[in-house]
Amino acid sequence: MASSDDDSRGQETLSEPGEAGLLAADALQTLIDGLKHRGFRVIGPTIDQQAVVLEEIDSVAQLPAGWCDQQDGGTYRLVQSDDGAFFGHTIGPQSWKKYLHPARRRLWRLRRDGVEHTVVEDEEVAQPLAFLGVRSCDLSAIAVQDRTFLEDRVVDPSYEDRRRGAFIVAVNCGRAGGTCFCVSMGTGPKAEAGYDLALTELIDAERHDFFVETGSAAGSELMRELPCRRAGPADLERAAAVVAGTAAQMGRTLQTKGLEELLQQNLEHPRWEEVAGRCLTCGNCTMVCPTCFCTTVEDHADLDGSHAERWLRWDSCFTLDFSYLIGGSVRRSAKSRYRQWMTHKLADWHDEFGTSGCIGCGRCITWCPVGIDITEEAAAIRASGRKDA
Repeated sequence: MASSDDDSRGQETLSEPGEAGLLAADALQTLIDGLKHRGFRVIGPTIDQQAVVLEEIDSVAQLPAGWCDQQDGGTYRLVQSDDGAFFGHTIGPQSWKKYLHPARRRLWRLRRDGVEHTVVEDEEVAQPLAFLGVRSCDLSAIAVQDRTFLEDRVVDPSYEDRRRGAFIVAVNCGRAGGTCFCVSMGTGPKAEAGYDLALTELIDAERHDFFVETGSAAGSELMRELPCRRAGPADLERAAAVVAGTAAQMGRTLQTKGLEELLQQNLEHPRWEEVAGRCLTCGNCTMVCPTCFCTTVEDHADLDGSHAERWLRWDSCFTLDFSYLIGGSVRRSAKSRYRQWMTHKLADWHDEFGTSGCIGCGRCITWCPVGIDITEEAAAIRASGRKDA
């Protein structure tokens, strides 16, 4: 492989998945332009209301360059950094679920024309999506939702339309957030699969580059059009050092060995009452979680009967109505609802889907108004050594 000092040749050889190149930071716009030229609607991180959120972007000027975040239980704030990194932040309250599994979606409309009634089904937007800045934990979350919506007996056509055509540009994390524990869950901080291109931001006193890895034929095709030079062993070492440094900075840890059995054997543990005393059952944890997928259906109609609509929207196991059966809700207490969420996420999900429902992103900790920490709750139950009779 050519040396990283060779700025002139090698671009034409970057044609197979798994190959790597170096892209100057000031050429990042060419990546966005290449995606838009292919007809993609580019979604990336930007700043709104003092948080990093995911919105459609056209320019690198919209990226949160020079900003990083500070996160802890119930705490999130943006602070300026002096390195000019485009992706120096970690993750915000939103995940890519916002676009693949929208929070609210109309299923159909019913219109009355005289005495006739016509059902009009909403058509999905045809423009494909390109995601810029997907972290490794969120790649794992997308894989979890793929299992739910694409790989079961019933396929969700809306999710399929949005997911199948998506182009994913991952970003390997250069720092860990205060509530991150992806290392414990085996989901990061390096993107291993599920992407078309993966970027590692490299910054030192002399250079600001992106180490670019290809993960698909589509990624290789786009990379050939970028002003990349071939990466050398020194570049690979620098990129690996960035990821290794992040892995050593995790803000939280979770002991996963035996966790499924631990939770399933402690359904009456007194810790559930303790956490219920703090839990507001607001559902924030499920709203920010990138793997939660529960929904409900709502019908709306005009008073004159001329128009009706059916909508699908996100729901939460923290609401009373979620477990409503004839006669009332099954889970009336905060204890029962928090226990349902945590045991489903960390234990029962394995039985249903063969994987954990948690990817270690820490959003549920950061965005809980009272700072309830899922890793702390699991550790407390484990430390007691108690098991239900």
